[in-house]
Amino acid sequence: HPGGEEVLREQAGGDATENFEDIGHSTDARELSKTYIIGELHPDDRAKLTKPSETLITTVESNSSWWTNWMIPAISALTVALMYRLYTAED
Repeated sequence: HPGGEEVLREQAGGDATENFEDIGHSTDARELSKTYIIGELHPDDRAKLTKPSETLITTVESNSSWWTNWMIPAISALTVALMYRLYTAED
């Protein structure tokens, strides 16, 4: 699965129709899904599956990357504005 194994494990044993529709899969993905066996997992086999631990989710501290959130876009916008100004000044 392109979204990773975790996506499938989170829905293991349950109805994932709503989640599948919410993601907005492409027409190709919808056609491809028809080739797979899709059904409900037997209740006895559900206990054998392990759900992913919470440690798979990684977060980034918002304080550590403040400059990437503000400075890089600001510098990029300034550069584009200056280039546009120089381009229009030549005419």
